Amino acid sequence: MIDRDLDLKRIRPDFMTTTINNGMSTEERFQNLVLRPIIKLQNDLFVEVFKNYAAKHKNVFYDLSVEKRVDYIENTVHKDMKFRNSLKGMVIGLFTVEEYQLYIQNSSALNKRMMNIVKERLIDNVQAIGNTATLAAV
Repeated sequence: MIDRDLDLKRIRPDFMTTTINNGMSTEERFQNLVLRPIIKLQNDLFVEVFKNYAAKHKNVFYDLSVEKRVDYIENTVHKDMKFRNSLKGMVIGLFTVEEYQLYIQNSSALNKRMMNIVKERLIDNVQAIGNTATLAAV
């Protein structure tokens, strides 16, 4: 179990853009030390999972304007519970046991933070998501 925890922490990318200080809430600290590195690590997987989601929903996403694509991503992440739970599982599966124990103490607030970060990652990748469909169609 200790090897798993060490391996999980070792593969996470460094996230130097955030500072950690004593004035942070427990949720913010967890977000910056655990959620952000895991979500960054999983970024490419999230993009592929969203592409698959779009394909299974008749590729409607690819016919939308950039603004509507952003709305589509927001609605999908916040309202499609099956998809949302799948995304959460991709993050939670990379928690250490100790991190999971911290997570379950305030999972509701941490889920909101988690989904907002994932949503922003997908929105940041909206061009890449849209371009691959065009390339595949050629």
